[in-house]
Amino acid sequence: MTERWRPAEVRSLAPGLPGRLAAAALRVAVVGDVMLDGWWSGVTERFCREAPAPVVDVQRKTYAPGGAANTAMNLQALGARVRLGGLTGADEPGMRLRGILAEAGVDLGGLVQHPGAQTATKYRILAGEQVLFRLDDGGWFPDGADELLAASLPALLADTDALIVCDYGTGLLHGSVRDALVALRGGRLTVVDAHDAAGWADLAPDLVTPNAAEAALLLGGPKTLGSDRAAAVRAAAPDVLAAAGAAAAAVTLDRDGSAVISAGGGFHRTWARPAAEKQASGAGDTFVACLTLARAAGLPLSTAADLAQNAADIVVRRPGTSVCSTDDLEKHLNGFADAALSQADLLARTAVERAAGRRIVLTNGCFDVLHRGHTRYLNQAKQLGDILVVALNSDASARRLKGPGRPINTVHDRAGIIAALSCVDFVTVFDTDTPIPLIRELRPDVYAKGGDYSAQMLAETPVVEACGGQVMILDYVSDHSTTALVSRIRSGGAGNGPGQASAGRGASGEPAADGTATPAGDPP
Repeated sequence: MTERWRPAEVRSLAPGLPGRLAAAALRVAVVGDVMLDGWWSGVTERFCREAPAPVVDVQRKTYAPGGAANTAMNLQALGARVRLGGLTGADEPGMRLRGILAEAGVDLGGLVQHPGAQTATKYRILAGEQVLFRLDDGGWFPDGADELLAASLPALLADTDALIVCDYGTGLLHGSVRDALVALRGGRLTVVDAHDAAGWADLAPDLVTPNAAEAALLLGGPKTLGSDRAAAVRAAAPDVLAAAGAAAAAVTLDRDGSAVISAGGGFHRTWARPAAEKQASGAGDTFVACLTLARAAGLPLSTAADLAQNAADIVVRRPGTSVCSTDDLEKHLNGFADAALSQADLLARTAVERAAGRRIVLTNGCFDVLHRGHTRYLNQAKQLGDILVVALNSDASARRLKGPGRPINTVHDRAGIIAALSCVDFVTVFDTDTPIPLIRELRPDVYAKGGDYSAQMLAETPVVEACGGQVMILDYVSDHSTTALVSRIRSGGAGNGPGQASAGRGASGEPAADGTATPAGDPP
């Protein structure tokens, strides 16, 4: 019998999740500023005579949809049925853009073509692997063009599961289009990805996705959030949400991942895996597309954000404007299945990180049936340093600790799921009853544990301190929620059970990012 999928209960990024999202074939409307991205690359060996500027002999021209069109392309590649609303001219860039979108399967019924408009373009000029400059042109539209788009919106939004508004500030969406969207609001997940989300407060979006500078704009202060941007977002969460009129926000922080906030004080953090690629563009569009699709399918906000972070991590490693497909995301998550490092490999890799001045954080546990109590704990542990190492009890060790019938998942599966979390850098396995032998070899700067005990009660504390490290006790994590969860699964039960937090509260009384229950879990 096929296992029933309960999206609201999905807490981990196990392989197969992207396929389930694609199979749902959700209908998503994207309304916004579309553009054509161009990447012209060549070689430069001389400077021009009339100015101290390099001459680029262009050898290759590639094109891709940009702006709202890139968001639509990512949604289509992830399995959604996409309708795109926007405006192009009847010019060559507009025809090229429409051709690429149509070939990908995007429904262009709402993409208005106006002979008096000029399609927005962004052309990058590259010499070798270096972007020299970008040429922005177009984006002009005559009076009345926006009314044509507004008239198409009722049909565009009919029977859709989600709407994404992509407002890049051209002005196309700021009059009759916005009025029409406000009049049609409700009945679907609504996400706003705008340079100025405050202008969409009347839409009452479920979710807004500003970047750091745009979040600072919402707060009406300096253009930056300071050195600890995630902490600044968390502290200012009520003001950000109030300014945007939104129930939740995912503030993207480029190299620092994202900070996810929601009404009632919910907070979740994702962590980017930095890439050296200097030509990548549009990773934010990928993040928004994947986040929206996951939320529309019913995944918890924190899980959806982690999945979206992994999708963005894929495209940021590619040159140009690219998309993340279902297959890309499946392969990426499958790549974590053999993620557990031997102790020798772990020591070698952490030695490199330590030499670069990074602080090593170690935590350990079974992490058998992963739930939000675990992911919240791991995110807290990550914030204690730079590199988070998770040491998993082997199957034999977990059995000695938990008793017959445990673990439910093999260490191979547990390692793959834990490694897929954006906050985790390295995973290893230990077979002893305590991680003390590993601590002596790794010599972590911080040893993190969750529980209702003090550092003085831990057998590991003297060893950590003798190695020059510090023991940090994080929020209490109950020792029987996983047992209760396993019991409910085996009995076919549903709903809140023993060991589950009440709705809207976290493992230590703090709301989860999406305001849903945060069960406590095994002592990690």
